Amino acid sequence: MFARPRTFASRAAVAVARCQLASLDAIAVSAVGSLAVLALLLMPVGVGFRLLPPAARALRVLSDRARSRAGRWTGVRIAPPPPLPADRSLNARKRSGAIIADEGFWRDLAWAWLEPVAGGLLVAVPLALIEYGAFGALVQPFVWRLIDDGHWYAFVPVRSTATMLAALVLGLAFMAAGLLAAPATLWLHTRVSRPLLSVSRGVRLARRIERLTDTRARALDAQAAELRRIERDLHDGAQARLVALGMTLDRATRVLETDPARARELLLDVRRTSEGALQDLRDLVHGIHPPVLADRGLGDAVRALAFDCFLDVHVESRLPRHLPAPVASAAYFAVGEALTNAAKHSGAREVVIVLTHGSGLLRMTVTDDGRGGADPARGTGLTGVRQRLDTFDGTLALHSPQGGPTTVTLEIPCALSSPKTSSS
Repeated sequence: MFARPRTFASRAAVAVARCQLASLDAIAVSAVGSLAVLALLLMPVGVGFRLLPPAARALRVLSDRARSRAGRWTGVRIAPPPPLPADRSLNARKRSGAIIADEGFWRDLAWAWLEPVAGGLLVAVPLALIEYGAFGALVQPFVWRLIDDGHWYAFVPVRSTATMLAALVLGLAFMAAGLLAAPATLWLHTRVSRPLLSVSRGVRLARRIERLTDTRARALDAQAAELRRIERDLHDGAQARLVALGMTLDRATRVLETDPARARELLLDVRRTSEGALQDLRDLVHGIHPPVLADRGLGDAVRALAFDCFLDVHVESRLPRHLPAPVASAAYFAVGEALTNAAKHSGAREVVIVLTHGSGLLRMTVTDDGRGGADPARGTGLTGVRQRLDTFDGTLALHSPQGGPTTVTLEIPCALSSPKTSSS
């Protein structure tokens, strides 16, 4: 909303430039892959042991760059393999042996040989269409008289003004086809490269188990901390007020017949104390699970947050009426923390919150028009949000370039028990 939207022509031009960059990158990948193969072949004579580690590192740099570009260009996330063995205490022979035993190195090497053939030729298609079309549209009208009568452009024999104009139109069509094909070609290129750029299924499962173990431990710690907080709040708040209320009632009963005026004052204190205890209990319940979530759903609960914020907050909700209570609660507090961060740190004036659900995934985006440059490592509260989402196997993605805008994307897997939905 805050970024200036690109036109189709600008998006297509960017895609063409990226195709050109990917085609040049394929040449570098082929060269580094050949260097790694040469190092393997030279191992029997000893030279390969010194050549393989730098070649493997250079290949990993290229594959990491390809994974990063896939995410930025097409939105396809590719899980990187574990880092290459880099123990400087080992000699060249042992380092090379550790690299050879690394599964990620062999997947990088296979990708290096596939990329120039499948990837490089694929991204060259829109480039070839545009270049050939430019010759027909920009060069052909000026040189066709200088070429002999046997000249053809594609399937058009260029021998007259009419056929020259036909070649010009055909060239423009080729250029348009190249521009139209560039975005789809980038997406297809990523899909072709993804099987080798990503880690194996076994590694993904191991990482999944490790993450679930870690999030389970953190969830237990968070639960214990929450119970301690509730106990402390009850002890210091409602419990203390109730004890004071009981003591005041006892004093009032003692003086009820001898000093009715004093008894009336004490009873008024009892009423004020009971109101304070009730408010403490309401605040405590609101901090555990806001009643508006159960009564109105997540969309209206976030609107209530927006109403209390001093920024100009717009909420767009396309959610089912009733989400699972734990998921709705986690989403509510996560959005609240993101909104608080925007109010405290971004210098923003306007915030847009979008809530959607689809394909078993609850997605929330919080976008502000502030100065950007947000970093979860600087204690802006996003680390706590990420930990809250980890309990539900959710994710947090932050895009905050210098100068803004800042977009926080929160996603939580969420299967619905009821197919009834409503839009607001």
